[in-house]
Amino acid sequence: MRGGEYTDEVLHLTTKLLEVNPEYYTVWNHRRRLLRSFFPEGSRSDVEDGRTPDDALGFDAVRRYILDDLAFLLPLLRKFPKCYWIWNYRLWLLDEAILRLPLIAAHEIWQKELSLVGKMLSLDSRNFHGWGYRRKVVSTLEEISTGANPSSDSMTEAEFNYTTKMIQKFELIQRALWADPDSKDQSLWFYHQYLISNFEPIANKDSILPDLSAEDKLSYIRTQIADLQDMLEGAETCKWIYQRLLDLALMSRALNSDWPIPSPNVESWIANLAELDPLRKGRWKDLRSQMDC
Repeated sequence: MRGGEYTDEVLHLTTKLLEVNPEYYTVWNHRRRLLRSFFPEGSRSDVEDGRTPDDALGFDAVRRYILDDLAFLLPLLRKFPKCYWIWNYRLWLLDEAILRLPLIAAHEIWQKELSLVGKMLSLDSRNFHGWGYRRKVVSTLEEISTGANPSSDSMTEAEFNYTTKMIQKFELIQRALWADPDSKDQSLWFYHQYLISNFEPIANKDSILPDLSAEDKLSYIRTQIADLQDMLEGAETCKWIYQRLLDLALMSRALNSDWPIPSPNVESWIANLAELDPLRKGRWKDLRSQMDC
């Protein structure tokens, strides 16, 4: 990149480097500078005013560079789904589409991105990064849609329906846990933990239910507590059940000043955890203090 070597050949070299190791964040920064050097000076506002960019490249070529780079990232995402730099660079490309292309063209690119992340989540709904990324895409599409077509319908209802369908996975997870709650495969319990984290009093940025009311959260929590207590019969040595019960108990108390769970139950759960997992005895002692047992 020294000496102003902003060429397709150098772009190809960055591609090769990133395919080997996408954690080279400096290479991602070089790639950004390369693409910016290929882009004309004009922006979306110029297009809407009827002006054209100074460079002969043209906006069709800008669109092609953006689409090609988005395509280049797909196999990297499949191979390195948790690499922050890939996701970060992908969002930068999408933002460039808004900045440099007519809104209709930018909307088309972002709409394809929504379809892509939907497919990713249908293949692996435990992809927590994917849920947060989807929310970002939906939010941006709402903004673009308002500018490109003021009469367009809000995506809120469609997004609610999508989220409702995905949250029904609770039932499937429950069935799998009932079949073998003490399985050595802990991934189901980790996924269950992620699902119930959506009932926290203050929704986190990656929540798939950011607008769920406190009353609805309490309803889900009470159902989960009842199901897990039933699951305990015959699985008294499964520490994961006790941990989830206590997680839900803390959420329930935070959402409702009335303590809905009998104290003897909570104390029993903590006592069993201390016996099953003595290496974290200090943690269970702190938890007992939080529960006022």
